Amino acid sequence: MCAAQLDIFAGGSRRLQMTESIELTIQSLQAYGPDHDHWGVAWSGGKDSSATLTLLVYLIEAGKIPRPKTFSVFYADTRQELPPLAAAAGQIIDDLATRSIDVHIVRAPLDKRFMVYILGRGVPPPNNNTLRWCTRQIKIDPMEEALRRRLDRLPGGILMITGVRQGESAIRDRRIEMSCGKDGAECGQGWYQQVLPNARGLRGRIATLAPLLHWRVCHVWEWLKHWAPAAEFGDWSTTAIADAYGGAEAEEINARTGCVGCPLAEKEKALETILLNPRWSYLAPLKGLKPLWRELREPRHRLRKPGVERLKDGSIAKNPQRMGPLTFEARLMALDRVLTIQGDCNEVARREGRPLVDLINAEEEARICALIAAETWPQGWDGDEPTADTPLDAVFRDGTVQPRLIVE
Repeated sequence: MCAAQLDIFAGGSRRLQMTESIELTIQSLQAYGPDHDHWGVAWSGGKDSSATLTLLVYLIEAGKIPRPKTFSVFYADTRQELPPLAAAAGQIIDDLATRSIDVHIVRAPLDKRFMVYILGRGVPPPNNNTLRWCTRQIKIDPMEEALRRRLDRLPGGILMITGVRQGESAIRDRRIEMSCGKDGAECGQGWYQQVLPNARGLRGRIATLAPLLHWRVCHVWEWLKHWAPAAEFGDWSTTAIADAYGGAEAEEINARTGCVGCPLAEKEKALETILLNPRWSYLAPLKGLKPLWRELREPRHRLRKPGVERLKDGSIAKNPQRMGPLTFEARLMALDRVLTIQGDCNEVARREGRPLVDLINAEEEARICALIAAETWPQGWDGDEPTADTPLDAVFRDGTVQPRLIVE
């Protein structure tokens, strides 16, 4: 090795520059891409996957990497995205359409969408302890189903390109070339894996590649804010994505984006950052979502199993008197609150020509009302259980009952 040549694996070497990171990305795609005729991109609309998607298309169009026989984009539309990211995704989808790139809008079935599941079926909002149902239901499962449908129309398999990113440590620990341990190599922070995790029934037909694994976060911002919007690199509508994360201060803020009003996040850091931008200040009513989800978990809004609950095999349930679904009154109250928040945002949006907020669309609202009118309860609940704030005799796991000491 020449003394002047950069050794990216050497301890204490200088940080990778933007052009060097892009060159390593090109190397990874040149190394693994030609082994697959069909490529796909798993795109969430967030910073890493958006940088991956736009860079990949640029590299193909510029002839820097081989063009696959087919190229598909799978956009995970959870219906819960932050409005600036949803708006940017819509613009990028339009840009992809002008390039004749196949885009699959991946959504959960109507009855399993976040708002319908809670307000229509009465399932309580998710939490980090006992009921974290949202990610798999509105994102992972729909993506797996979309991949199955795609594979049904393809011979062989597909290379799924993701925006997974772990920084320069993935370069310096010499693990770039390593694949998943399930494929006979060390399990580590590899660029390339021959099995897509969590894709039940798809083993052997999907490989994954994370060509931005080594990128520093500042390079992601640089690409989204300055490089990708330039005509030379594709004229992409990515500036709004960087702005949604904090604009020039995005790296320092380091806001994690997710669902708007996410019940699992401790703070609304991303939304608070967005509201500092005058263009998006009209979204302030969205701050009312998180308190609503917290309120719906209160006993007064839910039913409770009243006594000893026996399972189908005759055994006693481990969590007797557990709290359960939302009452119809709570669902209607919450539906009204969400629609009011949406309406307050959109009143200003229409007046100022801003993007509209779409928390609940007409189809979802109709389905929520239909499920309530049909007196729908989650499986295992009849609706005749008492509300969870009703005083009851205590029931223990062994089935013994301790009567209330004070009876009103």
